[in-house]
Amino acid sequence: MRLFRTFAAAVAVCATVALSAALPATAKADALQDVLSAGKLRVGVLMDAAPWGFKDAKGEAAGLDIDMAKLMAADMGVKLDLVQVTGANRIPSLLANKVDVLIAAAGATPERAQQVTFTQPYAAVNLGVYGPKSMATSTDPAELKGHSIGVAKGSTLDIWLTDNAPGAKVVRFEDTPGAIAAYLAGQVETFAENSAIALKVAEDNPGKDVELKFLIRQSPAHVVLRHGEQDLRDWVNTFLFYNRLNGKLGALQMKWFKEKQTLPQM
Repeated sequence: MRLFRTFAAAVAVCATVALSAALPATAKADALQDVLSAGKLRVGVLMDAAPWGFKDAKGEAAGLDIDMAKLMAADMGVKLDLVQVTGANRIPSLLANKVDVLIAAAGATPERAQQVTFTQPYAAVNLGVYGPKSMATSTDPAELKGHSIGVAKGSTLDIWLTDNAPGAKVVRFEDTPGAIAAYLAGQVETFAENSAIALKVAEDNPGKDVELKFLIRQSPAHVVLRHGEQDLRDWVNTFLFYNRLNGKLGALQMKWFKEKQTLPQM
């Protein structure tokens, strides 16, 4: 009888352990359902990177990413909560659960993909070095040797120039506005950015030359999510596919970037 009680106790312990192990998987949060239940989508956006995201003359949020966030919340049927992030803290803000998604001009790289998940692209621009008319246009990064290039510290452009144009004088600033301000003030000869931002700089400063001097590559922008949020990722990819077919994504690209782009697929 004592042996039976011991055996029964052991079975009970095993069952409890097995149940405990199963519970986390059953109770695991679903990011999509969390957003729908809350009735609110928190979107991390840049406010210092026109025309992706900025504050207009009325002090209101504007830009491609802002319009994307509004469209996403509308299609999801929830309220929109815009959360301002910076280039440096956008991924940490997502990982700290301060936002549900990032729509913040983010390009996909293998290094970033170790931390976060990228959806299909929603827009595409060209990365390059921009400067005055007096500077020759080149196709060889070796020809950037000796030229000073303003760039946001730690950005994709900073990394590319460091690896591929060692002869260039890369001048690093805390953010994109800092690099552009240095160019406009004549502190650096050129600046490295994407074509959408360069276009906005040219529009806002008609007396300053802003021409493409060296094309680096095309750079798609992606919505960024935390790892493991498969349902939310599937929904966002469906949202992008649907709005690509109905022409809304293309219309936003033309509205803010003044150009059409063929989006690559992941």
